[in-house]
Amino acid sequence: MKTKQLKFKKLGSRIGSTLSLTLALALLAPAAWAQDGNAGINEANEQVRSYFDSGTDLMYAVGALLGLIGAVKVYQKWNAGDPDTSKVAAAWFGSCVFLVVVVTVIKSFFGI
Repeated sequence: MKTKQLKFKKLGSRIGSTLSLTLALALLAPAAWAQDGNAGINEANEQVRSYFDSGTDLMYAVGALLGLIGAVKVYQKWNAGDPDTSKVAAAWFGSCVFLVVVVTVIKSFFGI
């Protein structure tokens, strides 16, 4: 009999704590809804735009690094006499051009 009473006491304390937490959240929810959403969106927009220049510089640096790696790979294939050297060279050159074009299009799209 005591074990059933203990179980009900534990259950009652859990329900009481859950109800008090729910009541506290219900009272605080209107304060959260009263925030201005436009101000938050504008602030996030400004923060993203402040990182954009350094991000594009990073993309250019990654492109240069990949270009150097591709040049070494093409040079090795050329010296080894591989017949598909022109395919590899075209693929690496195309990927570097694509990266530069993507960065340029993103800059013009966002108007930065």
